[in-house]
Amino acid sequence: MQWEELTAPEFAKAVRETGVCVIALGVVERHSDHLPLGTDYLLGHKIACMAAEKEPAVVFPPFYFGQIYEARCFPGTITVEPTLLLQLIQGVFDEIGRNGLKKIIAFNAHGGNNQLLGFLLQASLWEEKPYAIYMPTEGMTPERQKAWEALRETDYGGHACEWETSAVFGARPDLVRMDRVPEEPAKPLGRLGHLPPTYTGIWWYADYPDHYAGDARPATLEKGQALIQMGADTLAEYIAAVKADEAVPALNAEFFQRVKKVGQE
Repeated sequence: MQWEELTAPEFAKAVRETGVCVIALGVVERHSDHLPLGTDYLLGHKIACMAAEKEPAVVFPPFYFGQIYEARCFPGTITVEPTLLLQLIQGVFDEIGRNGLKKIIAFNAHGGNNQLLGFLLQASLWEEKPYAIYMPTEGMTPERQKAWEALRETDYGGHACEWETSAVFGARPDLVRMDRVPEEPAKPLGRLGHLPPTYTGIWWYADYPDHYAGDARPATLEKGQALIQMGADTLAEYIAAVKADEAVPALNAEFFQRVKKVGQE
C-alpha cells in the first residue's frame, strides 16, 4: 500500500491492519553515464512496493535525501547540510509514528547511508518514541544469493555495475542507456593504497572518481527481473518478521523505564 495513493480513511484502515511502515531510503546521484540519477531511490521504492503487495504494509512516498556528499562534484546530485539531514530523517520517522504506525522499517537503498542510518538507529535510544525502528542488515538468503550467482557474469562491482544496471532494467527499463555504458570496466584505483587500513570521507572518490564500479556490459532485463523479485521476496519475509516481533518494543519500554530511574535509587 503506497502512502501517497491512499485516501485518508484507507490510510487509517491500513495503519490498523498492518501497523508497519516501510521507508526506502535512497539518494539522487550519478550512476556512471548510463543509469538515471534516481537509481537508488527508484529501486528501493519499487522493491518496497512489491514486498508490501506480498506482505501488507504502508510504503512511505519516494524518499531521496541521504548521505551522498562524495558525489557533490557531479551534476544533478541532491544533498542537504549534514545536521539538517539528521533532523529531516528523524522528523520523517516522527511523522510516521504520529500517524499511528508503531513499527518502521528503514530499508536502505544506498550503500553510503550505512553509517548514517546506523547512527540514527542508535540515536533512537536518546529519547523515548511511540514507535520502534528496524533495519535489515543482511541481503538475500543463501538460496537466493546462489540463484543470482548462477545468473551473473562478473564477480566484482558495486555501483552502476552488472547487478545494479540489471536491476534498473527490471524496474525501469526505459531509463537504461546501454549505448552509454563505458567500454572498459571500472576497478578501484587504489589511490589511498599507501596508507594503512584507513577510513576517510574521500575514500570512494579515491577509488571510483567517475562513480562507476564494476562492469555493466553483461546487464540484462532477465537478470533484473529476477533480482527485483528476489529483493521483494526477501523484504516481504522481513516485514512479516517485524510484524510478529514483540521483543524490540518491550525492550525499548524496559530500557527507558530504567533510564528514568537513574539517580533516583
